[in-house]
Amino acid sequence: MAQEKILAIDDEEDILELLRFNLSREGYRVVQAASGEEALDLARTEAPEMIVLDLMLPGMDGLDVARTLRNNEETREIPIVMLTAKGEEADIVAGLELGADDYVTKP
Repeated sequence: MAQEKILAIDDEEDILELLRFNLSREGYRVVQAASGEEALDLARTEAPEMIVLDLMLPGMDGLDVARTLRNNEETREIPIVMLTAKGEEADIVAGLELGADDYVTKP
């Protein structure tokens, strides 16, 4: 049986490692990206079942990544969970309006 794949996108190495460790323990295969551009490439080539996306990324930010994923026929149906330190109501609304399926703020 193939493992379900999750694409974790964050520019903080410690957060990526924490996500990889915990999701792997639950049986998921984790693919990691540290930038928006890398994330878009991996979303197309790896076809993950879900994406965990930080908003504050170098270069292309998470909102632009989400917008691009939702506008691409190959990736528009992949569920996106935004995991970010940006917890203001305007940030949450923007993330959900761009197509995030859920929005979780980092402590």
